[in-house]
Amino acid sequence: MYTKKPTIPENVIERAYKGKCTKEDALLLLEGNPFELFELANDLRAIAAGDTVSYVVNRNIYITNKCVGNCGFCAYRTEKGYILSIEEILKKAGDARKAGAVEVCVQGGYTPEADMEFYLEVIESLKAEYPDLCLHALSPMEVNYAAETSGMSVEEALRRLKKSGLDSLTGTSAEILSDRVRKIICPSKISTQQWIDTVTAAHKAGISTNATIMYGHVETLKERLDHVFTIREIQKETGGFTELIPMSFLPYNNPVGEKMLASGKFSSTGLEDLQLIAISRVILHTYVKNIQATWVKLGKKLAQVALQCGANDLGGTLMEDQISTASGGSHGEYVSPAEFEWMIKGAGRVPVQRDTLYRKIESGFPGQEGLFPGYAKAGMGSKE
Repeated sequence: MYTKKPTIPENVIERAYKGKCTKEDALLLLEGNPFELFELANDLRAIAAGDTVSYVVNRNIYITNKCVGNCGFCAYRTEKGYILSIEEILKKAGDARKAGAVEVCVQGGYTPEADMEFYLEVIESLKAEYPDLCLHALSPMEVNYAAETSGMSVEEALRRLKKSGLDSLTGTSAEILSDRVRKIICPSKISTQQWIDTVTAAHKAGISTNATIMYGHVETLKERLDHVFTIREIQKETGGFTELIPMSFLPYNNPVGEKMLASGKFSSTGLEDLQLIAISRVILHTYVKNIQATWVKLGKKLAQVALQCGANDLGGTLMEDQISTASGGSHGEYVSPAEFEWMIKGAGRVPVQRDTLYRKIESGFPGQEGLFPGYAKAGMGSKE
């Protein structure tokens, strides 16, 4: 019987297991047999996370759809829209809590009407009314804009957000951490260095963040990899990232997507999606242990396959995802905990419900122990 010999050099595999994957290694792995890359990533996933796959029961709360930005990939923003009142935000959070949510993700655009004082009032009101809910809120862009609007430094804004009860800052507005790309798709957003400085300052203030990458538009393969390596370098310094969330670009109803579609390009392929999840696992091994397969972008079946390619988390139930649906997302806005459990068991894994900080949930409330052993903090990687 003919068996094809593995094509990945032994020294590349050895460096991957030690958490020392280089950019040259990453390129070589992406150029080779994808199934060998998936197998390597799956082995590293098993080392980091065992057989568990986590998910969080949460709800997105979109404070506003108003935004003064001009991001070419956004189909959600409008200059004349709504801003929720504190009472409306609390109502949505209350409905989520009744449905079993342990996290609310508070997000929106950036507008002069939502300054830092407004955000602080939102966080304080939510924490006072629902102290057991994890508050995962705001992006580095929103923090920068609101801090400037309110005449305070980013560091001071983060300290006040932490004191008000913010549990975790979102890692969105990262898109691709390349100023060349950012000038094309989001010229009015913070620069690469500003994003790095903001999340680093958040980590140092005791606020964890996730990390995101939005790929499949105008970036090169090298720029994708540079982005993931940048996340690794930040994590070496701070240990503050809970997870990486790769998000494929949705090309519908936005200017960047219109140009892509006109040129015959239809976002990333399923194979590219799985390869990015896998190479991210390899690059971030020993640093960021949680890699998410976002069902709202990938679809449920491909997200399930991603659990064999390096992913160990399926994200949240969401309850609503207005941003993805506005850009042509067709995979729905809600997955029940029961369906998550079915998906995970169907992939041969053990489902675990978590909170924002990757603490295991017992009886619907955050536990005190981290989901996985062997790391300095729950959900956080090593700090070499």
